[in-house]
Amino acid sequence: MTRTAGVWRSSAAKFDASGPTLWDAQVESLLPSASGVGLCVLASSSSGNCSVIVHGEGRLRRATLVDAGLSPARTRLMLASMGLDLSCVDEVLLTHLDADHFHAGWVKGLPTTARLCVHRAHRGRAERSGAACRPLEVFEGELKLRCGARVRPVVMSHDSLGVVSFRIDWSDASLGYATDLGRITPGFVGAMSGVDVLAIESNYCPKLQHASDRPEFLKRRIMDGAGHLSNEECGRAVRSIGPRRHVVLLHLSRECNDPELAASHHLQAGYRLTVARADEPTPAVMLLD
Repeated sequence: MTRTAGVWRSSAAKFDASGPTLWDAQVESLLPSASGVGLCVLASSSSGNCSVIVHGEGRLRRATLVDAGLSPARTRLMLASMGLDLSCVDEVLLTHLDADHFHAGWVKGLPTTARLCVHRAHRGRAERSGAACRPLEVFEGELKLRCGARVRPVVMSHDSLGVVSFRIDWSDASLGYATDLGRITPGFVGAMSGVDVLAIESNYCPKLQHASDRPEFLKRRIMDGAGHLSNEECGRAVRSIGPRRHVVLLHLSRECNDPELAASHHLQAGYRLTVARADEPTPAVMLLD
């Protein structure tokens, strides 16, 4: 059984994060000739989080960034490898404004034609960060992307201001995107229920977290229900949500997690699985062909 952006061939096989990144006909590289709608996680870790939703065909392809935690220069290079540039970006959806989700360089680095979309709960922090020097799209209810997709925000626990998860619906496909979750709630499960593709945080292994030399206050912050999801919590959430086709695991801790451990909570599942990395993009997970 083939799984992930590395290789996961069976329950007895070893996960190889250095394996091939193109592993299935349903998961294609975002090449200039690609068409349809695809999700590619450019990077996901405490060092920076950024994903791109690409839609359209050929030179008419456009992009929506979900979080912008990489520098504009690094993001530009990664988009260029897909045949895109920053002028293709229509909007940036921010889950929140922690430094690993919104790099300070984007205050001046975002094209003037792109919308920076922040939830009302984060407006004050956006203004304090300098992001308000450009027009903000402040939302609270449903948001419509320029590609026509509808975005339903779900505010979740994370530190003092919370974090926003997104359910994004096209006419024939749906994507759930959720990271930095303190805890899973019935409302969150209901909002994400039955999405085609679910990108969700699987941040830490509790045993590795407890055994780490991190300070106790940091361990409590991560594990107390307002920080991050463990592998076990992620697995339970995915089973409750029931994604139809594909799951992408986000924001793995490099110190307190391992791709094999995270993937082990999704064995024998009825969906494909991709594990996002900190140092290279995932293949594209196609939502619409």
